[in-house]
Amino acid sequence: MATALVAIIVFGILVLIHELGHFTVAKLVGIKVHEFAIGMGPKLIQVKKGETSYSIRALPLGGYVRMEGEDEKSDDLRSFNNKSVLARISVIFAGPFMNFVLAIALFSIIFYSIGAPTTRIQEVMDQSPAQTAGIQSGDIIYSINGEKMDTWQNIIDTIGKSQDNSIHITIVRNGDKIEKTVKPTRDIETNRATIGIKTTIEKSIGASIRNGFVAIKAITTGILGFLKGLITRESNAAAEIMGPVGIINLVGQVARTGWIDVVNLTAVLSVNLGLMNLLPIPALDGSRILFLLVEMLRGKPVDPEKEGMIHLIGFGLLITLMLFVTYQDILKLFS
Repeated sequence: MATALVAIIVFGILVLIHELGHFTVAKLVGIKVHEFAIGMGPKLIQVKKGETSYSIRALPLGGYVRMEGEDEKSDDLRSFNNKSVLARISVIFAGPFMNFVLAIALFSIIFYSIGAPTTRIQEVMDQSPAQTAGIQSGDIIYSINGEKMDTWQNIIDTIGKSQDNSIHITIVRNGDKIEKTVKPTRDIETNRATIGIKTTIEKSIGASIRNGFVAIKAITTGILGFLKGLITRESNAAAEIMGPVGIINLVGQVARTGWIDVVNLTAVLSVNLGLMNLLPIPALDGSRILFLLVEMLRGKPVDPEKEGMIHLIGFGLLITLMLFVTYQDILKLFS
């Protein structure tokens, strides 16, 4: 029961923020919004304020913002299809964009709570390449090979890519910049190039936000790599794709380990939701944006009925895929 409750809260937050993006920008550009719904299926609660109905529906998966003239022809001056292409793209893009904003906020909260690694060195290992080069605790790594280092992750990645070649490090010590040349060694456990330093952990809002962006970049790169692997058949879709049942099970597992892990999972799912919605798949936001870009290039819109049919077919395929993935998730639970 607790797992289901946490899962509903997580899904609810993700959908609420996504749909709130569509809703807010639609209102800002003057589009008439008939309904703002969280969930799908039968209505549980509905409140009408002005021209818009706000509802919570029985199935806590998905949601929608129903706008005048979005999927049908309308002569209303405030309809979706009577707004400029840029205005409509802004409305569609706002949903995925808000998922990325949510992820940044959640990651920033996590990094601030546990402390964010900084570019200041806390400890230099004995007999390490850094100690041999004269680097000291308290030094700040300013740049490596001329590239400015903003986060600890940048430092790790840059040193890791050095392939054991000597690197030129600019450090800041007592306000002065000092140049050092260091030859990394390879860590036996991780098989990564290292120079033998540890970072300082600080509770900094700025560092937490920067690390939030770094985390999103890493997750996005991983997702795109996985999708590329699906095309080249290097990724195992059956083992790695997870549907609602699998996510609920995962939420239940992380809920037992503490709130930070739940927040972290929510942030990861938010990045996934935002990025997947931007893909040019029929029925998703990315496809709608693609049709609007085509309209911008052609100077006239694609036939709404044809576009609607494409989205309908895409929606059907997505539902079929979700049912298949859910079936696989259930098999995994009992295997």
